[in-house]
Amino acid sequence: MEATDRKIVQLLAADGRMSFTELGRATGLSTSAVHQRVKRLEQRGLLLGYGATVNHDQIGLPLTAFISIRPIDPSQPDDCPERLRDVPEIESCWSVAGEESYLLKVRTATPHDLENLLARIRAAANVSTRTTIVLSTYYESRPVTGG
Repeated sequence: MEATDRKIVQLLAADGRMSFTELGRATGLSTSAVHQRVKRLEQRGLLLGYGATVNHDQIGLPLTAFISIRPIDPSQPDDCPERLRDVPEIESCWSVAGEESYLLKVRTATPHDLENLLARIRAAANVSTRTTIVLSTYYESRPVTGG
């Protein structure tokens, strides 16, 4: 990726609502040139979407946890992501290397809700779980800075 496109990606990662005019000023391009570049970055799959950063405490989901899951019967099909796709408390699901097969990031209102969620995950996916509760978040979803 060339330097100007990288700069556009960095700027949009930091502020997805930045206008084409503002992007043009920051990159030295015209508004129409920036618009064309952003369209190309979207078409190439480098920009996948734009979203808001949510204050989960304010919307009633202050408890964040990471749940590692491992199949109880490894001979069964590996379909945990599909089995858990419609569980709304699961924010992210990553396939990972190590003892566990997947790592889930979840958000709930209370420890009791987390306990219920764990039971639902175990039943739906036939897995064992290991849970880490987040006490504080110092930074999250940091913008891309280079590479």
